Amino acid sequence: MRHLKRVAASGAMLAATMTAALAPGVAQAQTQETVESYPSRPVTIMLASSGTSSIDVEFRLYGQAILEKTGKQFLIDYKGGGGGTIGIAYVAKATPDGYTLHGATSALTTSHHMNDVSYDIIRDFAPITLMTKHVFLLVVHPSAPFRNAKDYIDYTRSHPGELNWGTAGLGGSSHMPGALLHSMAKTQVTYVHYKQASQRLIDLMAGRIHVTAVTPVTGMASVKAGKLKVLGMTSLTRSPAFPDVPTIAEQAVPGYEFVSWVGLVAPSKVPAAFTKKLNEMFVEAGKDPTVVRKIEADGTIVVNSTQDEFRRFIATENVRWGKVIREGKIKAEES
Repeated sequence: MRHLKRVAASGAMLAATMTAALAPGVAQAQTQETVESYPSRPVTIMLASSGTSSIDVEFRLYGQAILEKTGKQFLIDYKGGGGGTIGIAYVAKATPDGYTLHGATSALTTSHHMNDVSYDIIRDFAPITLMTKHVFLLVVHPSAPFRNAKDYIDYTRSHPGELNWGTAGLGGSSHMPGALLHSMAKTQVTYVHYKQASQRLIDLMAGRIHVTAVTPVTGMASVKAGKLKVLGMTSLTRSPAFPDVPTIAEQAVPGYEFVSWVGLVAPSKVPAAFTKKLNEMFVEAGKDPTVVRKIEADGTIVVNSTQDEFRRFIATENVRWGKVIREGKIKAEES
């Protein structure tokens, strides 16, 4: 019996040794075979939202360009809630086979500072590409006594907390431009968080709140109609789409820049060869004239970064927003 056990043990050791010796070659062959055909079935891009939005449209434009060029299909799915954290956590824990990706936005670098989360945005994700940046307008009621962004900042400095800044939700893209601006300017306003984004603009045009930040596509029509007054743009340099709108940075707060952004990330254990291939596909799609024309029409900036550029961008944004959120004592439970 002992002899049989020794033989069995020896056989197991031999099999293990042979497997270990073959594993690198087998793994390499499998990876090479998979990379050549990847993706061989539709890839799901999970958005951390409850439904369609401008972000959805953007990914569909890229996806259509990729489909037409390569025949590879990318599908959009949604998992909202928790200020974006539920969808982000879902992708962080997804099987790292390259078939579940996250259509990332600025929430990736802000929401985890305001919520208890189960993921680490640096450790658990592999950046693929920063696709676009979206600029915002600082707008007020037409009767507001501010000619420009400098007047506005000067007023908030001498009247701390007096002005009401309307947002479409705590920690969102209409709140964080103000949080960053007033952190840098060392001034204060009072934030009013609306559950319905449309009500915020209704109240602003009625004079019930004083200021907010909106995308050009949302606000420019009201500005042209005389229902809102624009004080400046949140980008660091002027937008080619709106060259006559000065930036807040050039008027009042040097270095100020707020852009929401859109990019693509994968679970961190997805093979590097896959994420490299994804980067190439999406960067190429982002150069398509139809994609560029449609995206840039509202002042959005097409970026199409490398993986390393996006990795550095995420790290920088993470540090910046962590500081702003801590100093502002912004917590999800306030909403």
